[in-house]
Amino acid sequence: MQGAQPAAFLQMVPLLLIFVVFYFMLIRPQKTKEKEHLKMLESLNKNDEVVTSAGIHGVIVNVKDKTVVVRIDENVKMEVEKNCISIVKKGNG
Repeated sequence: MQGAQPAAFLQMVPLLLIFVVFYFMLIRPQKTKEKEHLKMLESLNKNDEVVTSAGIHGVIVNVKDKTVVVRIDENVKMEVEKNCISIVKKGNG
């Protein structure tokens, strides 16, 4: 029966190796990207030029707890969730 134990362990090695590869190639970079996105959302300020996940370009007029008001044209403002902001192009100060 002792001969079966090393064989069972050797069968698990490829699965463990696959998990390690997935962790370093998929899971870890995704978590890093998510942390950077959250940091970017926390630093949103008035007059930042942003692009939403829907592709709408605008300038932040007001920052609230969970939402921001974005001016997309003169006299056209839209309130969107902060997590829908995908890119901050630049801040005008």
